[in-house]
Parts: sequence; C-alpha cells; structure tokens
Amino acid sequence: MKVRRSVRPLRWVAMREVRADVPLLVCLAVLVALLTAVAAAGPGLLDRLAGRALASRLEQEQQVEPGILFSARFEPADSADADAWASDLAEDLLPVTEVIANAAPDALNGGLVHDSTRVELPFLRTVVGAGEAGLGLVYASDAPGRGAYVEGRPPARSGKRVEIAVSTRTRDALKLRLGQKLPLSPGALENVQATAVVVGFFTADGVGTKNGDAEGAGTKNGDAEGAGTKNGDAEGAGTKGADATSGGAKAASAEGGDRLWHEVPLLAGPSRFPPRSAAGLDWEARALVAPGTVTALQAQAGAVLTVTWGMRLDLDEGTAARFAGDQGQGELQRLLVRYPDDARSVFCGDIADFGGMFCEIGPHPASTLQHSTHLPDALTDFGRQWRQGRVVVSFALASLLVVGLLAAAVTALLAVRRSLDAHRLQRARGASATGLALARAVHTAPAVLLGLVAGIAAARSLPGPSPAYGQALLVAGLVWLLLPALTWHALRDRSARTGGGPVPFAAGRRLTAEAVVLLLAAAGVVALRTRGTAAEAGPDPLLAAVPALLGLATVAVLVRCYPLPVRILARLSARRRGVVALIALSRAAKEAPARALALLVLVVTLAGAVFGGFVAGTLAEGRREAAGWQVGADASYLGAQRSPAIAERLAQVRGIRETVSVRQLRVDPTSATSGNRYGIASLVGIDGARLRAAAPHSPAARALDAPGLTGPRSGTGIRVLATGARAGDRLTITLHGRKMDLRVAGPLPDDVLQDPALGPVRGTTPSRERLLLADNRDLTAIGASDYEGSSLLLYGPHLDVQTLRSLVPRAGHDTAVGELRIRSEEEADAAADGMISVLRAAHTTCTALAVLLALLALILELLLSAEARGRTTAYLRTLGLGGRATTGLHLLQLLPMVVAAVAGGTALGLTLPALLGPALDLREFTGGPAAPTPHPDLLLTAALGAGLGMLVVVAVGVETWIGRRRGLGAVLRLGRNGD
Repeated sequence: MKVRRSVRPLRWVAMREVRADVPLLVCLAVLVALLTAVAAAGPGLLDRLAGRALASRLEQEQQVEPGILFSARFEPADSADADAWASDLAEDLLPVTEVIANAAPDALNGGLVHDSTRVELPFLRTVVGAGEAGLGLVYASDAPGRGAYVEGRPPARSGKRVEIAVSTRTRDALKLRLGQKLPLSPGALENVQATAVVVGFFTADGVGTKNGDAEGAGTKNGDAEGAGTKNGDAEGAGTKGADATSGGAKAASAEGGDRLWHEVPLLAGPSRFPPRSAAGLDWEARALVAPGTVTALQAQAGAVLTVTWGMRLDLDEGTAARFAGDQGQGELQRLLVRYPDDARSVFCGDIADFGGMFCEIGPHPASTLQHSTHLPDALTDFGRQWRQGRVVVSFALASLLVVGLLAAAVTALLAVRRSLDAHRLQRARGASATGLALARAVHTAPAVLLGLVAGIAAARSLPGPSPAYGQALLVAGLVWLLLPALTWHALRDRSARTGGGPVPFAAGRRLTAEAVVLLLAAAGVVALRTRGTAAEAGPDPLLAAVPALLGLATVAVLVRCYPLPVRILARLSARRRGVVALIALSRAAKEAPARALALLVLVVTLAGAVFGGFVAGTLAEGRREAAGWQVGADASYLGAQRSPAIAERLAQVRGIRETVSVRQLRVDPTSATSGNRYGIASLVGIDGARLRAAAPHSPAARALDAPGLTGPRSGTGIRVLATGARAGDRLTITLHGRKMDLRVAGPLPDDVLQDPALGPVRGTTPSRERLLLADNRDLTAIGASDYEGSSLLLYGPHLDVQTLRSLVPRAGHDTAVGELRIRSEEEADAAADGMISVLRAAHTTCTALAVLLALLALILELLLSAEARGRTTAYLRTLGLGGRATTGLHLLQLLPMVVAAVAGGTALGLTLPALLGPALDLREFTGGPAAPTPHPDLLLTAALGAGLGMLVVVAVGVETWIGRRRGLGAVLRLGRNGD
C-alpha cells in the first residue's frame, strides 16, 4: 500500500523559515536605506551646510554696514537762476541708484540689492533748551516711516522751509518741543543762516519701522504721510515702487533690525561734550531732513557734499552654496571686484578720478563713483575657516558610515550564527560553501535593493545638487556582500575541518593583523597631517578611512590590555567566598577578543561624539577668548592718538571706571655693546600702574611692577622687558636720526605675550618675533605721531554702550574717528556665528544617528552572546545559583567591556584634534594670539558613558527575566560544546 505524504508540515517549515528571516531582511533594508541616504546626500549636504554658513556669515558681516558702499561728491546745481527749493534731490539720485543696482552681476541671482541712499551735512550750530548744540542734518532713504513717529510727522519733501525730525531721546535731552524753531548758524558747514522747524519725533528704541507704506522722510504718498507729500507708490525718499531691488533691500533691512541707528547712532540719541570743551558746544546730535533741505542748504553754503549708496549682498542658501567652495569663492571674489568697475563705467564712462567733477547727478556736477567693501576679506576668512569646518563635518559623516557598516556586520553575524546549524547540515549533505553564500546573497537582494531605492529617494528629496549615486551603490554593495562573505567564511572547508576547535597559528595571525591595523592607522594619520584634506566637494576618502583605522587600532590595544586587570581582579576574587565574580571576570577576560566588534562600534561612536563636543566647546570658549584678545578690556578705542578729543569724551562716559593707554612702535634695536642687531621688534608702552589697578591679574602689569618699572624713573634710558634678553643688556634704537638707549630690566615673561591688554595694538600689526615692554612714563621722548598704533582701554562693569556708540559708530567705512570695540558686542557676534551653529547642528545630527546605530549593534551583539551566557547561567542554576547572583553574573561579565569602551572612546575623541594636526586648525575659527585652550564637553561625555551603562543594565535585567522564564532543558542540550 502506497503511503501518501502530507504537504502541510513542509509548508509550515517553509513559512517558519521565512518568518525567521523577516527581522533580518527588515534590519538590512533599514540599514541600507539609512547608509545609502547618507552616502548619496553627503556631498550635497556639505554644499548646503557651506551655503548656509556663507549666507549667515555675509549677514553677520553686514550688520554694521552694507557690504559695498558707493560714494560720489556733488556740487550745487549749475543753473544760477534755479530755485534751490525746487530741486528734488531724491529724483536726481534715483537714476544713479538704478544704474548701481542694475550693474549687479546676474550670477548672483538678484542677491545684490540696494540698501540705502544717504547724504550727511556737516553740523550747524543752534541753541536749544539744554544749551548750545552741534546739529548735523541727514537725508536717508531708509529713514523711519510715519509708523515710527510718536508725535508729528516726517519732514515733507515739498515746501520751502527747513523741517527736521529727531528721536524721542534727542527731544528729551535737548528739551525740544513740536513746532519749535531753531536758528541755524555756521558751524562745520559755513555760510548758512536758516531757521529749522521741528515737525516730528520718532522712536529709535526698538526695531526700525520701515514699513512698505512709509519709507523714510518725505515719502511719496504712502497710506499716511505728512503734509506736502506727492503721489507715488509709497517708496522712501528718492525711490519708486518700480525699484524692486530697493524694496527687497528694505524688507531685508526691516527683518534684520534698524541699521540706521547703528550706522548713525547720533540719530538715536545725542552725545554730550565735556565741560569747557574746545568745540564750545554742550551737545552733538543728528536730525532727519527731506532731500529738498539738503540742496537748499548746499546752495546757500556753496558746499560740496557726498552721497553714499549702500549695496547689500543677501544670498539665499542655494545661491550661497554655489559660491561656498574654493572655486565658487574665487568666482564670487571676481564678481565683487568687477562689479564696482561696471557700475562706475555705466554711470560716467571710463573716467579716472582725479578729483574733478566730470559727471552729473541731475543738475549737479559730480565726481565719478568711489567704492569701498570688506566683503573680499570676509570671504577669504570664511574660506580658511570652512576648510576646517569640512574636516569636522566630514569626520562626523565618516564616523556615521563606519558605525552603520559595523551595525550591518553585527546583523550579518547574528544571521550567520542562527542559521549555522542548518547550513552545517547542508554542508554534510554535499552543499558547497560558495553555493550557500550565493543563496544567502540572492535571498537578501530584494531587501537591499528596496533599501537602496529608499535611500536614493530620500537623498533626491533634499534640495541641492543631484545625489552621489556611485557612493550609494558602493555602500549598498558592501552591506549586501557582508552576509554572503561571513557565511562563506563560517562554512569554508578549513572551518568545517576544525569544527570550532583551535585554529593552527591563530596567535601569529592575530599578531600580524593587529600590527597591520596599527601601521595602517599610523600611515593614515601621517598622510592626513602631511597632505591635509581634499578641497573638492564630497567626503574625503582618506578622512573617511581615518575614523575606522583609529577605531581598529584603539580596539586592538584595548583587547590586548583590558583583560590583564580583569584577570588580576578574577584572581583576587578567587580568594573570597562566592563564585559569581570569579566566573564573570574570568569569562570577561577570556571572551575579550570575541567582543572586538562590539568594542569597535562603541569606541567609534563615543570617539565621534566626544570629538564633536570637544570641538564645539573649544570653539565656543575660543571665540570668547579671542573676543577678549581683540578688545583687551571691557571696551577699547583704537586710534586714540589720532582723535584725542574723542578719547577724552569716551573716558568720561558713565560707567567707565578706569582707562589705560597702550601704544606700540616698530623698532629695530641693536646691541649697545656688540653692535649686533636684536631683530625687528614691537616696543609697547603701557600705563603700568593704571593697568595694575584696573586688571590686577594682568601678566603685563605684574611684569612691569615686579622690577619697579611702574615707579619713578631713575637715570637716563628707557627701561624695558625684552624677549630673548638678559637683565643689564643695553640696546639702542634710532628715531628721526636721534639715538635712544634701552636698558633691559629683565626678560619678558612668556605669559605677557598672551595678555589681552596687548591684543588691540598687537592684533592690528604683523606678528613680530620679539617684543619690548615699557611703561609709558619712560616713553615721553617719543611723539604721539610716531606710534604705529595706540589703544585706550576702557574698564567698567556697567558701560553705557549707547553713549559710547553715539561717539564712535560701529560702521567701519569712516576710519577717521578710529574704531571702538566693545567686548559685549564682540562676544555676541561670536555666539551668533552661523558657521559654529552649522557645525554643531551637523555633528549633533550625525552623533544622534550614530548612537542609535550603535545601540542597535550593541543589542544585536548581546543577542549573539546571549546563548553562551544562558548556558553558563543554566549550569550554575543547576548548582543552586539564585536570581540576584545571576543578574550580578551578567552585569560583571559585560562591565569590563563597557568600561574599556568608555575609556578608549573618550581617550580617542580627546586626542583626535592633536592626531589630525594641520588638517584641523581650530585657530582659524577663533583667531587670537595662540591656539584656543581645549575645552572638552564633560557633560556630553558623562551622559554618553552613563547612557551606555544604563543600556547594559537594562539589557542584563531583560536577559535575566527571560532566563527565569526559560526552562533549563531549552538551554542545556546533550551533544553541544560548552563554553
């Protein structure tokens, strides 16, 4: 009788095998999707980050003033019969504004926009309720509209009288009232006799109110303008609604805050002169006027005035990304250099500026256009910094890819381990290792293909350039081939013959592999330090390989080192009662090589996270330290010898507790005894006693005070502290044909070179090898005009920044009055640096993804070793081991690996900046006299270590709970090799 075989059990077996492989396929698909998305979007991501950083840097650089300033001098109108009040300067300036705006390069995609047009008249004398004042008149196309006025209205463009508008702070300080008439008499602007009428008071306390319906003094129409307005499209004085570029600039200006108050701070509030000043005035202030007032007073005075056009480079992130690379920066530099010449040529032809009035602005004879810009220098600085920023971001992407590939390797190992018995049975029945490996490749191909498609689709969904398909295919191929390769390695003939026993020459092979890894890691670091990073777009292959090589080298050292103390602890525990510690520590030491993959995952992840926190913390603190070096005190005024009157007024501002004068002179001393040259040096003079009182911890103050250089001068000669000299040496310098003797009182301490008090004067001149430090009391024979630089340091816990800025605006195009640096402003700029934010965001995102992948890899690694731990626990349970002891056994067995991973990853992350060397120069970000002081993120490091420890504790708890529910028969089987 023929027996009929049932098909149902075979179906159940097939379905069970498919269900068993579903977690593997899902895990592979997710890993492939994530890794291919990172690999494909990596180059585009770097470009987008660079564009975001460049756009932010341009915005920050133009907070003080527009990036490009055009100016032209113009005379009164030619026609002697013309009525000066009939001339509309705003209409005359509009064609020139359009010429300048239309000359902007098309490659910038409309990113170069008109920001403002301004004319400032020299101050006139007037008498107000608070005394005599010097009143400067300003016409500004970006002046506040009617919405900013708390009383009155803006000056009207039509009419034949001088109308002015001032801020509420000026009103209160000068005791003005609406409708008050002020007599104007000659001051800096001569030959003027007029009467000004106060028609409005605006507020300058908050963000400017440059709404689209009321743009500046004397607007045309608008929704609600003052008397005398004309029809138009509600544009600012001298602009029309058709001027789209100007409107865009005004919208950007409104979003960025009111720059007018920063560039002309006396419009926001007046400044008081000290008593009995040489100017004979009590106050200095500025007022807004209509354009007709400018031409009327110009005609009366017969003066030559200067009009300034501000052009702002406002690039969107997409356009900025095109110019963020080295080639793009070069192209942008060329565009910015060529643009002023194009605008000048369209305005007045190719006429050289010899001081003549060969051009025209309406009826006014005018000079050709002059320009000034600081954008090329800003782009150069950005290029140097972004080359270092690429290292940080590329390192984060490389670490993420390495951790992802390691997670894929752990996944493949788990799959090989679970199917090993079945595959060995198939090998015994005649199947080949290559055939089984190919079968596994075919089985996982759909999941890998699905992950590849999903990753590329995710990369394509991001804005920017097309994804790097080749890199995505390479990563997907590596992940796909891991499982077949590991399957073939586990089932090859040599492995089948050894049967899991000891492999011949295993120790020698391990030593060889470790030596190769160490050599490759050292070679990679040396190559990276020697060659630097690649300048082309996309991740640098060498930089991508360095994290894996350094991680492998660290793991090789850890696997060799950490079992030694564990074995010592195991021997010590053998002397105590109980077997839990002995067994757990013995197995932890024995299984150290088997934990190499888990160690590698944790070390690379922790090293990348610690490295990112280290860089972020060092940059944040370094920028603050650099701000202190640039300012030198709470505030500093550079160029004090050129403007002693302003320096005197600054010293009397409320909140200033102490002032210190610092001066620098370039000298070339020679030895008075041997005649040998000492070398080019900087002779720096400081008010030593005042500096010691203002900053007791100043190294320069302590150095001058120790040998008595701050005391009364004795004898002839200048007493100095000198680098590379000894006490008693005599040097000679020649100044204007007159020799001066320098007496060295002692060597200059090294910490003086880093003293922030010297930063303002030393930072403005080329770095010199030698430095001579003296007290200003000894330098009375040197005239003020002989110094190449000087600075007045201002100390005070609560400075009146507004008053300081009213004396010296932050705008940098007028350097005649010097430069005022305020520490709080410099620190705020450093904290708002977009590049630092971009680097922090990129590294945080990559670290978060790497930590998730590392957790996945660690969980899979615990699953890999769970069976061996379960058998060991089962053996001990048969001998009477309790539940708490079982938990302690698992915890102690995993604890050495966790400690080794935390120690190795933290050490590698902290040493990475030193290992990378010239490839990562953090000083490019911070500036200052030296490399920034390292500031690791201790909180992040502690959080990562604690998180890893908590993960192990949770895993141990779950594994103990599962072990209690599992019967001993499910673990202990006859015929299985124990561990």
